[in-house]
Amino acid sequence: MTDEKIVELEGHIIDSGIMQRAFAIIMDMGGAFNIEQFDVGTHKNATTYCRMSVSAESSEILLPILHELHQNGATVADPKDATLESPTSPKVVPRGFYSTTNHPTDILYKGSWISVENIEMDTAIVVDSVKKRAFTKVLNSVDINDLIVTGEAGIRVKPPSRPRDSMSGPFGFMQGGVSSERPSESLIKKIAMTMKNVKENGGKILVVPGPAVIHSGAGDDLSKLVREGYVDMLSAGNGFAVHDLERNLYGTSLGMNIKTLAHPRKGHKHHIYTISEIVRAGSIKEAVNQKLITGGVMYECIENDIPYVLAGSIRDDGPLPDTLTDTVEAQNAIREQAQKADLVLMLSTLLHSVAVGNCLPSTTPTVCVDINPATVTQLLDRGSSHALGVVTDVGMFVPSLSKILLEN
Repeated sequence: MTDEKIVELEGHIIDSGIMQRAFAIIMDMGGAFNIEQFDVGTHKNATTYCRMSVSAESSEILLPILHELHQNGATVADPKDATLESPTSPKVVPRGFYSTTNHPTDILYKGSWISVENIEMDTAIVVDSVKKRAFTKVLNSVDINDLIVTGEAGIRVKPPSRPRDSMSGPFGFMQGGVSSERPSESLIKKIAMTMKNVKENGGKILVVPGPAVIHSGAGDDLSKLVREGYVDMLSAGNGFAVHDLERNLYGTSLGMNIKTLAHPRKGHKHHIYTISEIVRAGSIKEAVNQKLITGGVMYECIENDIPYVLAGSIRDDGPLPDTLTDTVEAQNAIREQAQKADLVLMLSTLLHSVAVGNCLPSTTPTVCVDINPATVTQLLDRGSSHALGVVTDVGMFVPSLSKILLEN
């Protein structure tokens, strides 16, 4: 016996490729479709509406098809209210709970659509029945009194939908995917102008730097950007901070002199000596207050009251007193920064870029710079609607960006 559901798609579904993906999903997964209504937008800002029946030989085949369509923005016609269930124990979500995408999402609650706050991928949706709010929670923070959305009824996902003129506006050029060519001055200038636009509109810029920023000699330029107000938050690992501090204390990074490229005697121990000195001082802030640290990115963060998160790793030496070694605590700190960001600049760090990227809504503009094309591709594949990947040496990119920002 054939099972059938009516689904709807609306928006810039042709230009964005959503319509094509929907047809492919249905056919590739063993279903069939019949277009019942198709109203095509006739000018560049007009949206398109499609209503179609989707069928399969059994519900076992149809349900996975509907799930994939739903993740791509389709909704079941005449939706019912979202289904809510409470956990039986803290941190134990109900079976069949709805796992979020990073796209803007609404739920139907008591006949009204309400937006889900703090959207990010792979979380549960919690409904506050008193305030009529919906928001995300990571699984380990779910409480027994929470009302958790289960199934897919009454849920509306809105993936990026790009009209024909979407290349205009402050983030338009960031929809170009990955640039594997040597970044031209014009491309870096566009990124710089975007950063200025964010700041002029009261937005916040989150920078996610890796140790390569210091190794490549770009630390001084990143320090200038912090000092001049182009960095509002910083998220990194223990290694970035250690080598930044080592650079200030010894002039080296991983034992190599940044200016002469020489390897001084016992230089390979400088990062361990650095950690020891910061531990002795009590913290990075105390090391700055004691004038042990007199420059660098972390110094500028302290001096300019820029919040930073240093997330620990099993690979860390030390670590520094400021490094968060509790994984859940570090995740929550990263999540708080990511949700506040209006633009994210990821600089040559796969692990921390992925960590931050997993906490970002798909609507947050993101620039990812790395010499490894695989890193850039992996970050952009997470589905940001405004993202640009730049495959280049971060040691060239950051100084060029700093020069354009600070000389204009």
